[in-house]
Amino acid sequence: MLATLVESLPDNRGWLFERKLDGYRAIAYRDGASLRLYSRNKLPLDDEFPTIVETLKKLSARRFVIDGEIVAVVGGDAAGFGELQRRTARTPVRYYVFDVLLLGDDDVRPLPLIERKRLLRSIRLAGPLKRTGTRTGDAEQLRAEACAAGWEGLIAKRADSPYRGSRSREWLKLKCTNEQELVIAGYTDPKGSRAGFGALMLGYYEDGRLHYAGEVGTGFDTRALLDLAAKLKPTTIDRSPFSDYPRIKKGQHFVKPKLVAQIAFAEWTHDGKLRHPRFLGIRKDKRPTEVVREKPAG
Repeated sequence: MLATLVESLPDNRGWLFERKLDGYRAIAYRDGASLRLYSRNKLPLDDEFPTIVETLKKLSARRFVIDGEIVAVVGGDAAGFGELQRRTARTPVRYYVFDVLLLGDDDVRPLPLIERKRLLRSIRLAGPLKRTGTRTGDAEQLRAEACAAGWEGLIAKRADSPYRGSRSREWLKLKCTNEQELVIAGYTDPKGSRAGFGALMLGYYEDGRLHYAGEVGTGFDTRALLDLAAKLKPTTIDRSPFSDYPRIKKGQHFVKPKLVAQIAFAEWTHDGKLRHPRFLGIRKDKRPTEVVREKPAG
């Protein structure tokens, strides 16, 4: 179930509020001794987060499907997506669980969220497994507090909502900062002493066509520059993948649109370009063709 971006809530009644976490969305499936951890697009995460998998195997509940977000932990608190990308073997991670879809032999997706939350409390989490805290109250006051605390934003969920396997207006995103996924479809040559490349050419899909969203040249360390350059250069193509940027300029190179980047930015310009973008990391949990420009729903 995915949330819809909005600028504000229509009312404050009947909503539960959770911290918007910035990591990998992950669903855990357990059936006895079998335990699998998947991303939202069904990519296996077991090998990437073995500590979380081993802890899930030790839970007393023998059959469940739970939904949550895996994040890096810095200074004892959930950190942003960039920290998850830059983590080392010593960086702790947590799996914040916020929903349950199946428990025992019962498919609980049709139940109201508030009832699923009650059932989720019956699964005793430990170690890197945490429950996402839930609050009620005035949306704008809670968002102001979240932004002041440095959070990315809030997720508002209807207390009576069932779990739907799609994007819904019953779950809403209230953001503090502008971030979204964008497709990498080109790069520019480096200048001076810079390694790897100069900037990434970014885009998003609309009506099946890839639209140019500008370039990002900040947010990289040398390791990221070299690693990305090694991935991009073998995928260079002669024709533009962008529907609205047909011709290549000197120092630019088009690539097959296979990689998805997480980008922070100040705002969208009137002509659909990013203002002051900053690279945060590569997303492995989203297909390029799923990347669209996020606009607040009316």
